[in-house]
Amino acid sequence: MAGYRWLVEFWIFGLKQAYACMFGGFLLAVMLVTHYWYPLDSLHRYDFIFLSAIAAQLVLLATRLESLRESLIILVFHLVATVMEVFKTSDAIGSWSYPEDAIFHIGNVPLFTGFMYSAVGSYIARIWRIFEFRFSRYPAKIHTLMLVTVIYLNFFTHHFWWDLRWLLLLVTAGLFLRTTIYYKIIHTHRRMPLLLGWFLVALFIWIAENLATYANIWIYPNQSSHWQMVSLSKLSSWYLLMLLSFVLVTLINGIEFHTTRTTRTNTEKSRPFVG
Repeated sequence: MAGYRWLVEFWIFGLKQAYACMFGGFLLAVMLVTHYWYPLDSLHRYDFIFLSAIAAQLVLLATRLESLRESLIILVFHLVATVMEVFKTSDAIGSWSYPEDAIFHIGNVPLFTGFMYSAVGSYIARIWRIFEFRFSRYPAKIHTLMLVTVIYLNFFTHHFWWDLRWLLLLVTAGLFLRTTIYYKIIHTHRRMPLLLGWFLVALFIWIAENLATYANIWIYPNQSSHWQMVSLSKLSSWYLLMLLSFVLVTLINGIEFHTTRTTRTNTEKSRPFVG
């Protein structure tokens, strides 16, 4: 019976994750499909992706699969990400490039790119709601805001000054080492170290990044002649971006601390994450 319950919980966990990834999954699917088949000569592929992303957002809002609060988070991420993209793809920096043409663009950046980062924010906001996140030993808000401000600035300044990435990862580990995230799959809140949770999400983003670069959405300088896998070192950047995204979502959702609750049958105690 215990094994059956575990399978049911695992299935529900997967369904909820798929629901939370709905917008990001749609965006990645459009990128991959149009890479292999795109028949519209009158509309650039990048512009089609941009318009598809807008249409998807309107459908999600109209069907109430996305709340107005979540759409606000997406807008914030779009603005923050576009500023960084314009800087990173400028001729002077050239961290990566978008090899195809687009009408809807700012500088060297097609406008659909903001939605790629928004997909991360959308995922966090949605999964926060459906898993009813709770926390223990979460750091003070001022400390997390100071940390992510330096993280965001480092994405720019490391081109001209020391790269503080590894120092920032050490600070992150020290600040969140004892922080636990509690998430409800069906009835009981399970728990996981928050640092581990961020790593797992960053890993999946890195996998999606490999698919996107393979689909010629953007390319790094070492991929200009032929495609190759994105370096594992990019995981550090995605990890810091995950932290930045998470803290931005806390400004809207707030932090709710975990307490043991009493039910009709017994006191539910958080069980460790397994899997």
